[in-house]
Amino acid sequence: MAGAHQLVLVVAEGFNDNQARLRRFMRAGDGPWRPVGDDVAVTLGKNGLAWGRGLHGTDLGGGGPVKVEGDGRSPAGVFTFSTAFAYRPENTWQPTKMPMHKVTDKTVCVESINSAWYNRIVDENTVPAVDWTSPDRMLRPDGIYRFGLMVDHNAPDTKPGAGSCIFFHLWRRPGAPTVGCTAMNEPAILAVLGWLDPAKKPLLVQLPRAELERLAPAWG
Repeated sequence: MAGAHQLVLVVAEGFNDNQARLRRFMRAGDGPWRPVGDDVAVTLGKNGLAWGRGLHGTDLGGGGPVKVEGDGRSPAGVFTFSTAFAYRPENTWQPTKMPMHKVTDKTVCVESINSAWYNRIVDENTVPAVDWTSPDRMLRPDGIYRFGLMVDHNAPDTKPGAGSCIFFHLWRRPGAPTVGCTAMNEPAILAVLGWLDPAKKPLLVQLPRAELERLAPAWG
């Protein structure tokens, strides 16, 4: 947590729960974390949480499943954020300080394990060769990627099969789980997008409650 001044905390009751609460925090220097705004309801992967690949490392103890591609679980642990994305970036509440990818009908996130572009958002008309099948096409009829943010799970040292294309995005309806992302209503995601500042080294901590209570003292 050293050097981070913004924190997005997502807490579920257990590894197998797909409902959670999100709260933002900030701090000055290495001072105490102070809440920002209200906590909000979010949904997780349909099968709950599993330990992902992030800043927390692998020697955690405590048990729990480990995330793999297609497991229907959201990653647990500590992660940075990479790029924001939107169908119409000008429609955010305020310009985001995060890097922004404008989604078009060519934008995909690659989930094919053997692709050179695995776990990356790309515009398929800009790559030398398409080496994937059935990507996550981001300009969707249901609009759940209208606003969103990519989580640096299994990145930048991507391990094939450890999980890909983990986002914050809009939910289909209140309480509807995802296939591995974290979803919320539009005001909640726009608040996150408008607040995050790369200069403040924001982090995502996403955990079951018992793991949060166990690890919080060591993680500060």
